[in-house]
Amino acid sequence: MGEFEVPAGVDPYTPSVARMYDYYLGGKDNFAADREAAEKIIELLPNVREIARENREFLIRAVTYLCEQGVRQFLDVGAGLPTQRNVHQVAQDLAPESRVVYVDNDPIVMTHARALLAENARVIAVAADMRDTQALLDRAEIHEHLDFSEPVAVLLLGVLHFIPDDDEALKIVTALRAPLVPGSHLAVSHGSIDTVDKDRDRKGQQIFSRTSVPGTTSRNPAQLAAFLDGLEIADPGIVSLSEWRPEINLALPTPGGVGAIGAVARVI
Repeated sequence: MGEFEVPAGVDPYTPSVARMYDYYLGGKDNFAADREAAEKIIELLPNVREIARENREFLIRAVTYLCEQGVRQFLDVGAGLPTQRNVHQVAQDLAPESRVVYVDNDPIVMTHARALLAENARVIAVAADMRDTQALLDRAEIHEHLDFSEPVAVLLLGVLHFIPDDDEALKIVTALRAPLVPGSHLAVSHGSIDTVDKDRDRKGQQIFSRTSVPGTTSRNPAQLAAFLDGLEIADPGIVSLSEWRPEINLALPTPGGVGAIGAVARVI
């Protein structure tokens, strides 16, 4: 993206995790500040591009599974920039009547999403921050688009690790679960690091401290399970993303134990 192509409300000098993720995936909707920050993360976590790919593949498999379970409504929180095989494309290929709400707090995400979705009446994009969950859930356009008296799938893919405080993260998930009726689902993916030296962790936190998020953290399967307490977790449980109902096992390297885990769970 040329530095002169700056949509209104976008700060091109503060790195955005959504645009950094776009860069990891080989996209072009990012600025010099995003690329610089992303390259620093790549130096610390050499397989971060592969983790981003795994997360996209998990999204595709999870949405496919949800459609097979009869879900036709999706709330994608922290959706990020549009790329290949978005939620609505996967869902509507399988069930054309599927309705999707994308939520993000990055103005450039909204600019691209609204342009992409202009001719798709069953999909909308809403500017909101998951850290203000009540304001998000109070948005009239979400309730006009989704019927919460019927099953809804809430997707939290690659976003909760940007909420370092465990209590705040649990509060967000609990609030998003509150309006869901039985038959609804929650899909979560999350960065998970087995071991990382203190110096590398400190450098990573310094990079993220200059971005649009409050920080980043790793959580293990037991910690992720706390978000899903009381739900029926689909097989194979909480596992690394490449092991969740894989069509192709990428067998990606995980130097330093760096990777991502995920799960899909049903409201009962």
